[in-house]
Amino acid sequence: MSTQAPVRRITAPQITARKGGEPVVSLTSYHAHTAAIVDKYADFILVGDSLGMVMHGMESTVPVPLDLMIMHGRAVVRGTKRALIVVDLPFGTYEESPQVAFRNAAKVMKETGCGAVKLEGGERMAETIRFLVERGIPVMAHIGLTPQSSHTLGGFKTQGRDEDSWPLHEADAKAVAEAGAFAIVVEGMVEPLANRITAAVDIPTIGIGASAQCDGQILVLEDMLGLNPAPPKFVKTYGDLGSQIENAVALYAEDVKTRAFPTDAQVYKVKP
Repeated sequence: MSTQAPVRRITAPQITARKGGEPVVSLTSYHAHTAAIVDKYADFILVGDSLGMVMHGMESTVPVPLDLMIMHGRAVVRGTKRALIVVDLPFGTYEESPQVAFRNAAKVMKETGCGAVKLEGGERMAETIRFLVERGIPVMAHIGLTPQSSHTLGGFKTQGRDEDSWPLHEADAKAVAEAGAFAIVVEGMVEPLANRITAAVDIPTIGIGASAQCDGQILVLEDMLGLNPAPPKFVKTYGDLGSQIENAVALYAEDVKTRAFPTDAQVYKVKP
């Protein structure tokens, strides 16, 4: 009697091992049913704090609470079998000290079952990343355009347009890599700088609005599906679900108004 081998989840070290090899595929997901679809194709799925804007209509990611990340993280873990699940640590849950960061990261991992967490910041967060990794928490770093810092950055602006700033971004990448991060999200960064960073570090770079030469790519699922009416300029849309949903809702509304629904007899094949 043969038994099917259980599906094993991809781990953080396996993502690190992809450096310079086959590009890493990633998307965001915030709920079980979309996660189940993405799981077939993605190496890791990010439960991003972008869910505050995408799912809950917030103006930025700053107001997102930890409990909301945990709730969505649980749903994504339940809906998947193979992809590494990475959950964002939201603003205010890790910046105060490495100890606070560990407490909140451990809570996220224990209550969601995810395989890693992500936090924003470069050199300034290196000590925290090292503290977490040494205590068994895999960390994905995030540099360049860091949405949680949009208020201090002056908005969602491409980073590295001024070549004089390149050494600072390179130092950020090297610091988080040396601290033990298993990968780095590089967001909103000019292509030549993203290429230099990719070549300079020994861990995978995951681009979003950066360079096609990064070791992998990530997009917000709703952006690439056409559900965002005003997606970032760098997003290539692969679907038009917004229009399809609107058309379906319009057809449904028309059926309601005209009472064009199957009768009980038709549904259950009962003779009238």
